[in-house]
Amino acid sequence: MTGTAAALTGLRVLDLSRVLAGPWATQTLADLGAEVIKIEHPIGGDDSRKWGPPFIGGDAGTPDDPADAAYFTATNRNKSSVAIDFSKPEGSALVARMARDADILVENFRPGALAKYGLDPATLMAANPRLIYCSITAFGQEGPYRHRPGYDFAMQARGGLMSITGQPDGTPGAEPMKVGVAVTDMFTGMYAVAGILAAVQARHTSGVGQHIDLALFDAQVAMLANQAANYLVGGMVPKRMGNTHPNVVGYQVFAVADGFLALAIGNDAQFRRCCRAMGLQSLADNPDYSTNAGRAAHRKTVIDTMAARFMQQERNTWLDLIEAADVPCAPINNVDQVFADPQAQARGIRVEMPHATGSVSLVASPLRMSGTPVQYNSGPPQLGQHTDHVLSALGLDEAQLQALHAAGVIGKRRRHY
Repeated sequence: MTGTAAALTGLRVLDLSRVLAGPWATQTLADLGAEVIKIEHPIGGDDSRKWGPPFIGGDAGTPDDPADAAYFTATNRNKSSVAIDFSKPEGSALVARMARDADILVENFRPGALAKYGLDPATLMAANPRLIYCSITAFGQEGPYRHRPGYDFAMQARGGLMSITGQPDGTPGAEPMKVGVAVTDMFTGMYAVAGILAAVQARHTSGVGQHIDLALFDAQVAMLANQAANYLVGGMVPKRMGNTHPNVVGYQVFAVADGFLALAIGNDAQFRRCCRAMGLQSLADNPDYSTNAGRAAHRKTVIDTMAARFMQQERNTWLDLIEAADVPCAPINNVDQVFADPQAQARGIRVEMPHATGSVSLVASPLRMSGTPVQYNSGPPQLGQHTDHVLSALGLDEAQLQALHAAGVIGKRRRHY
């Protein structure tokens, strides 16, 4: 923690979201200084608390005191956890009361699901017109699929990403392939951050909040980027191309004598410099290959020639030669190699944060802000760790807290760290 106030200091976020997309958004807001209060069901809490192994401390704990999975820690630092069962009238009343003092609410229940508890946008925004209410769903608030559930994997499939990811048909291992992390969820979370901050700015002028309707499906289709443009402009239906690029030649993985490397040639000058560094002067000087369009027309000849040359030397030799030519290239690191990389260490990519069990290792925020830096104040909370603290600040006394606990409205009494 620094002595400088973070960018979003003073904003209060009520987080009713679970798993990844919503928590990814609210963690970013928390890193930037917003106060984030995570509302969880007293029994089990966020589903991702159980998505292990691995677990903090090395095992799953006990049924009465379960440990949290590593998955949960990736998206929930800098938050308070309040365990409330809002299916009970007393619980929904507490959440509604908290929403009256909130700037932002984020939830990822199916459309209309929160209305029966009085926690829908119309009800809460009537009580607090300045509230920015962000709903993250599978398919949005309208359309024939609006009530369907959806996880990232299904969205990668339906939204086209898997159709362009994986080895080409007719090659070994050819099948549609998901990305190795839940990118649809994470991009949706980042779109949520952008929309929320835009709504905060708009509120400075209008004085009122708004409802943000954000769908995983919409975000996934938007993420198709140039692949969607290839179809919309040129009528080209993209296919799986493995590690090759649909538009740029020389932008792919190549096998070398002792493994693989990634080459990312992005323009004609880089292509010429790379070929000269590789001793392929004939490619560099051939007018047929002087432009990317020309190389695309002769893709097989160009790539076959480069591939044969790459197999003649080891990876580190090629990396040194190509980097010296100022052409983007990289080793294909395992995750342990990522954290051991000198650049990762220089940038402080790994951070240690306090946790009720001691400490936990996390990945640092990529946001580096000179005037309002990201702050690392508290590690991922235990389920209900801050229930008493937050509700006491809301005005509840000890007798009321005990009564709510006895009725199962709030969760296990925990010491506030």
